[in-house]
Amino acid sequence: MKIGVISDTHLIKATRILEDLMTGAFKDVEMIVHAGDITELTVLETFGGKKVLAVCGNMDSPAVRRQLPVQQVFYAGNFKIGLVHGWGGPQGIEERISREFYQVDCIIYGHTHIPSQIKRERILFFNPGAFGGSNYPPKKSVGLLDIGETISGQIVYL
Repeated sequence: MKIGVISDTHLIKATRILEDLMTGAFKDVEMIVHAGDITELTVLETFGGKKVLAVCGNMDSPAVRRQLPVQQVFYAGNFKIGLVHGWGGPQGIEERISREFYQVDCIIYGHTHIPSQIKRERILFFNPGAFGGSNYPPKKSVGLLDIGETISGQIVYL
């Protein structure tokens, strides 16, 4: 199973680059996970036809905050995955967010705008980096998780 992972879109409406994900990096994914800072719910409509899971982030509109949870847990294959945006500075974020979940195999998060995948003990921490708005960050990125016997991640720079 392949999962497309995106965070920190910071958009009020879809852009061509976001739409191109559906024929590019996210073409063969079964689901898309958004780790917050969507800004407006209309952005998620870009992923029509795919199952979408999302959480709200600190920069989301009140409408997004009313509609989406701050965190959630879902299963992909035999793996339990936590999804959260994150908060605070990048230093120590994995420790902070890990306290929010119980016995998960992977935690997907955003907030820092820094792509990262690191395994600590038995948990894969996966941050796809930031898709950003029109010009920020200068190097947009998303992620792909491949779920099979194991979980492996890939950062895709756009």
